[in-house]
Amino acid sequence: MEPREPRADAPRIAVFARAPVPGAVKTRLIALLGDKGAAALHATLVERALATATQARPETLQLWCSPDASHPFFAACAKRFGCELHVQQGSDLGARMAGAFAAAAPLVLIGSDCPALAASHLLEAWQALRSHDAAIAPAEDGGYALIALARPRPELFERMPWGEAGVMKATRERLAAAGIRWRELETLWDVDRPDDYERLQRSGIAPGVRA
Repeated sequence: MEPREPRADAPRIAVFARAPVPGAVKTRLIALLGDKGAAALHATLVERALATATQARPETLQLWCSPDASHPFFAACAKRFGCELHVQQGSDLGARMAGAFAAAAPLVLIGSDCPALAASHLLEAWQALRSHDAAIAPAEDGGYALIALARPRPELFERMPWGEAGVMKATRERLAAAGIRWRELETLWDVDRPDDYERLQRSGIAPGVRA
């Protein structure tokens, strides 16, 4: 099936999220917040990502769940935000991301770790697909907070050093090697480590988050 022409006024947005199971999420923050506190923070960030996405008035909003969609949190999100639930499929993050684009491109895909992400970033990325093949928002830690593609490009996700500082650099190299026209958005920050959590508290972005 041919990908649809992006509409500037109604993006298609996917949010990737893991179930907020204590001990399984935000593991680098467990020493600071405890298992339950880290899981609660993760849930808050997922909800914020979905709320931000709804502010962009998407044509479709998808929540891609891991390891499956059975956790009650996901059903509650679907009810609250009106999002479609999908199950991430693949042996690693790259395969799961490639699968989402194969199912729904053109698409703007985000995770739930970047509270600095705003609806304006989502709309900017979607609008960029009218003149570019891809749009991407780098993250300060060397990864990226958002990627949008006009059509599936699985080569961008294969054998990538996920979780390491070289993801954005490797992605730029692959984009250039494939002749893919891309637009880079503002560099953003995410929440993975204790200093990120402290920054989150100082920022006032998510005032309900507490240690």
